[in-house]
Amino acid sequence: MLVEKLTETTVKIDSKGRITIPRRIRKEAQLKEGSYIKIGLKGKTITLEPVEPVAGKYFGTFKVAKWPKDVDEFLVKIMQK
Repeated sequence: MLVEKLTETTVKIDSKGRITIPRRIRKEAQLKEGSYIKIGLKGKTITLEPVEPVAGKYFGTFKVAKWPKDVDEFLVKIMQK
């Protein structure tokens, strides 16, 4: 049985409720500027999970005359509607 090493740290919430994900955790999770994450809440436990880019997953599957500038953002807006 393979046991994953838990990487954790303590961060401070700013006045607007924001946190900064430390560089080493962003790197390990392969997060970069513009990445999307899913946030969840179960009891008092908050989870953050990277969301795989949809555009890369379906690249070449559809023939589109003109793609939006940010396909992931476009699809997120569609799914929210």
